[in-house]
Amino acid sequence: MAGYTPHTKDDVRNMLDVIGVKSVEELFSDIPPELRPKSFDLPAGITENEALKAFNGLSGRNRTDLVSFVGGGFYDHFIPSAVDSISSRSEFFTAYTPYQPEASQGTLRAIMEYQSMIASITGLDYANASLYDGGTALYEAIAIAVHANGRRKVLVDRGVNPLFRNIIRTYILNIDVVIEEVDLKDLRSDREKLRSLLDDETSALVVQNPNFFGMVDDYEEVFEFARSKNIVSILVFYPLSLGLLKTPGEMKADIAVGEGQSLGLPLSFGGPYLGLMAVAKKFVRKMPGRIVGETVDRDGRRAFVLTLQAREQHIRREKASSNICSNQALCALRAVVYLSLIGKEGFRKTALINNARAEYCKKALKAIRGISVKEGPTFNEFAVELPVPAAAFIKKMIGTGYAAGLAASLFYENMDRIMIVSVTEKRSEAEITAFADAVRKALS
Repeated sequence: MAGYTPHTKDDVRNMLDVIGVKSVEELFSDIPPELRPKSFDLPAGITENEALKAFNGLSGRNRTDLVSFVGGGFYDHFIPSAVDSISSRSEFFTAYTPYQPEASQGTLRAIMEYQSMIASITGLDYANASLYDGGTALYEAIAIAVHANGRRKVLVDRGVNPLFRNIIRTYILNIDVVIEEVDLKDLRSDREKLRSLLDDETSALVVQNPNFFGMVDDYEEVFEFARSKNIVSILVFYPLSLGLLKTPGEMKADIAVGEGQSLGLPLSFGGPYLGLMAVAKKFVRKMPGRIVGETVDRDGRRAFVLTLQAREQHIRREKASSNICSNQALCALRAVVYLSLIGKEGFRKTALINNARAEYCKKALKAIRGISVKEGPTFNEFAVELPVPAAAFIKKMIGTGYAAGLAASLFYENMDRIMIVSVTEKRSEAEITAFADAVRKALS
């Protein structure tokens, strides 16, 4: 490759012979040319002091003063200071994974509390000890369905987060699973089309509530119809919305998955995050990751153990339900600390505030000439149609100090003028009013 000089040509030839390829170019043939490194010529080393100055200079180019109305599955929620304080304690911060339960009682207790809380807010029977993120949790849910009924077609509503849909398409690339996406109707699920496509070859149905455009729906009847055909119902959920909306359990979903970032995790340039999963009892033995249970030791003392461990690290090898090798324990800990701090009433009040502020923002934007707010019930995120292309408008708004929203055209065709706006409890009414004024001026 360009810029790479081996010790000797014979060394390279011998290594290539061993692995069965004829040239270095053939070795990297699976990587598109535009993604290959242009050179392996590295700059000369620098001191720690020089490196810190360089990175501080780069970080200083970031805008940290913007008032954010961006969502799309990851949200700017308030995180109590105690979450950082507790989760940074050394006994939590350094704990990895409880291979020896007798020496990991504190970690196991925290995980069990986390599982109990996730099961409680989703209204389902069991939750596992967390997954990488929301997108991989969705793939794992699909894998459960395929293993459960032996079918290979998965019906996915296009209101499901497009980032999650990209992840599942990547995961199934080399396995015998077919993803069939179903178009939306006025930014909502086309329920009649969904029902018509649920046939005897369908393994699972995947929908999201609220969907990517913020639209709220009730899928209970669709899930009942799917169950009559032995189709697994998978619901992607937004955790904080469950303080107000009907839960996956109340909708009779078989599996619920979601991104746990809104439960006390900062945005952090994209991670690390937390995959949530809860299931009905009949799927508990097919669930990836771990389940912690409570028992007593031989002296009758309360103790915690790994009850189910259906993963490749526990001898099962190719029989494992998943190759997930981390339970995201620190991220799950932050979630359980956050939920413990705000409590049941705080959880509901936070959801209500989110909804109220979003409705206030809807009303303010509706009053602006040229803007059309898409009709339908929402939680804290909603779509508006602008009189100008959304991507250019959002870029213009950056100059006024606002991250105005997300351009739907990033992920959907023929939606150039659709902008998705998110409002959390961090946005005050004064900020929302000022935002609406800035939008009005930018459009005029």
